[in-house]
Amino acid sequence: MNKEAYLCLSAMLRAREGKMLTADRAARMLEAQTFEDCAKLLGDCGYEDMGGLNAAGIDAALSAHRAALFQEIENLVPDKALVELFRLKYDYHNAKTVLKAEAMGQDPLRLMSASGRIAPEKLKSAWDEERMSELPKVLGEAMAEAGSTLARTANPQLADFDLDKACFAEMKAIADGLDNAFISGYVRLLIDAANLKSVVRTARMHKSSDFLSDVLIRGATDIDRLVGADADALAAVFAHTPLEKAAAAGGEAMTGGSMTVFERACDNAVNDYIRGAKLLSYGPEVVVAYLAAAENEITAARMILTGSLAGVDAETIRERLRDLYA
Repeated sequence: MNKEAYLCLSAMLRAREGKMLTADRAARMLEAQTFEDCAKLLGDCGYEDMGGLNAAGIDAALSAHRAALFQEIENLVPDKALVELFRLKYDYHNAKTVLKAEAMGQDPLRLMSASGRIAPEKLKSAWDEERMSELPKVLGEAMAEAGSTLARTANPQLADFDLDKACFAEMKAIADGLDNAFISGYVRLLIDAANLKSVVRTARMHKSSDFLSDVLIRGATDIDRLVGADADALAAVFAHTPLEKAAAAGGEAMTGGSMTVFERACDNAVNDYIRGAKLLSYGPEVVVAYLAAAENEITAARMILTGSLAGVDAETIRERLRDLYA
C-alpha cells in the first residue's frame, strides 16, 4: 500500500465529509418552502444550484456530479480498482439499457450513464457491430448471454438476472484481488442484501423455488440456505449479521408487510457497515466508504429534489430516505 498517497487522499476525503448531506441538512431541504429553496440548500454540499432544472435536468446534473467525482478520485487513488468497483455497475446498467432499447427499436444513449468504465457510445457500438472483444471479458460474455436469453424468452427480467450475476461476480473478483477484509466484507454484504431482497420479492410474487435458485447470486451466504426459507428461517440465516434487522423486516414483508421498510433496512445495513471506516485514519477502506457514501448522498439528493419538484409531501419522501453517512 502506498501509505503517503493514501494519507493525502484520506485527509482530503475526511475534510469533504464535513460538507456532505447530513440528516439535519436533509430535513431542512424537506422543510423548505419552495423547490428553489430546497435546491439552494444542497449547494452547501458542493452541488451546483439545480433550482431552475426539471426532473430530467436534475438527474443529468447529479449523474454528471457522480461521473466527475469518480474521475477525480481515480486520478488520485493509488489503486484504480477501488473506483472500478463502483464504476462497473453502471456498465451493467448500460448493457441492460442497450438490450432493452434494441428489443423496442429505441435509441438507448439518453438513458445510459457516463459513470461506467466504458463510454456509452463505445459500449453501444461494440454491441451493434458485434465487437464484444473490445469490452471487458465478463461484461461482453454476460451481454451475449443476456441477449440470447432475451431473444429466447422475450423476458427482460431474465436477461437482467444474467447481467446482475456477472456484475456481482466482477465486484467479488475485484474485492478478492484487493485482498482487503473491509472491502471483501462490503461486497459480500451487497450480495447478501441483493439475495435477501430476491427471497422476499419471490415470496410475494408466489414464484417457485426453482425460479429463486436461478435468481440468487453466489459469493456470500450459501444460497441453499435461502431457497425455500420462510420468515423464521430467514431470521436464523442472518442472525448476528449486519442484515439481522433487515431479515426481520423481510419476514414481515413476505406476508404483506411494508416493502419500503424492508428495502430501507437492507440499504441501511450497508450504510452502517461502511461507517466502520470512520475508525480508520487512512487507507483504501476510507476511499471505498467515501465513494459508497457519495452514491448514497446522490440518491438522497435526487429523491428529495425530484420529490420537492413534484410536490410530494415531506413525510412521504422522508419515509423513503436511507440513513446518511455524514
